[in-house]
Amino acid sequence: MKADIVIAGGAVMGSSIAYHLAVHPGFSGRIVVVEPDFTYARSASALSAGSIRQQFSDETNIAISLYGIEFLRHIGDHLAVGAERPAIGLHEGGYLYLAGEDQRAEFTQMNVLQTRLGAQITLEEKAALAARFPWLNVADIALGSLGLAGEGWFDGYGLMQAFRAKARVLGVEYVESRVETLEQAGGRIQAAILADGTRIACGVFINAAGASGARELCEKAGFSVPVYAKKRCVFPFTCKTPTPHHPLIIDPSGVWWRPEGAGYIAGYSPPDGDETDHRDDFEVDWPLFDEVIWPALAHRIPAFEAIRPGNAWAGHYDLNILDHNAMIGRLGSLENAYLACGFSGHGLQQAPAVGRGLAEFILEGAYRSLDLSPLGFDRLAHGTARRERNVI
Repeated sequence: MKADIVIAGGAVMGSSIAYHLAVHPGFSGRIVVVEPDFTYARSASALSAGSIRQQFSDETNIAISLYGIEFLRHIGDHLAVGAERPAIGLHEGGYLYLAGEDQRAEFTQMNVLQTRLGAQITLEEKAALAARFPWLNVADIALGSLGLAGEGWFDGYGLMQAFRAKARVLGVEYVESRVETLEQAGGRIQAAILADGTRIACGVFINAAGASGARELCEKAGFSVPVYAKKRCVFPFTCKTPTPHHPLIIDPSGVWWRPEGAGYIAGYSPPDGDETDHRDDFEVDWPLFDEVIWPALAHRIPAFEAIRPGNAWAGHYDLNILDHNAMIGRLGSLENAYLACGFSGHGLQQAPAVGRGLAEFILEGAYRSLDLSPLGFDRLAHGTARRERNVI
């Protein structure tokens, strides 16, 4: 088998890249996406909380999500298949980061950057927060950073399926298998060998295998990336007392929560910089809710002292422990190999811009719409980490 482009990984990132390549006016070749599980049951696209924000500390991440929200707002125009227009239930409910006095300078600095780039983010003092959200305990809070527009949540699985459906209509082929081996010669990937022994000769190879395999594929190509599958648990719950106009809230404790349907979902992102890989661990850490999350919920919103937990689940971040930022672009010295991995929980919201950017980089030789080079693989060799401070 031969293909102009082979993409390893067919969830939201691989399918966005495939779509943007297929729709590019300068491309008319054959694209094959290799995805090991067509149910996507354990993919981050299916198990994620599905949110988008501009409240990042890194300029490139802010620009990526500013483009992303516009894409999501008009997804029916971009990804319609015939008369079928995908709907992902985008709800711009906003993000609210809460901070103590010791974080004021940092929040102010980030707000200057975010608003300069066009994000609609405001800093609210304690009194203003109490007036806007009377159900919120702000006794130990100095200020909050609130997204007024462009931030919220959506159906991440729906976004992935919309990219996939449109890519297939445009002629992209999907193969249910896993890339096991990469043939190399002359500084190029010559072919991808699948689990069943199928050999696909390729002009371009793209690694978008996510938490389940991106690091291993890089190693098979001769390169190391500090990207590991890190388990994250999501806990649904309901509360009889209403909390109107409720945004997604990030507490100073590291606990986050937001509305979901008639209830809420919550989680916690611990400091995590080791090389432990949890890719096969989908067991819910039940004590996490009782010992960490519920106490933080009840402290911040007194009504949450009386809640009813629901059925929790666990998924994975493809966490880049170097700086919590994605790695995008050419893979080292290989002339025809590219990667898109290490999104550290931001993959769904970054998929539109990354798919567009990588298609430009591959087909036109440079980023045209938005410069993604600060997130390049070469920052490993150059020691130019770009640490993202706002990680959930």
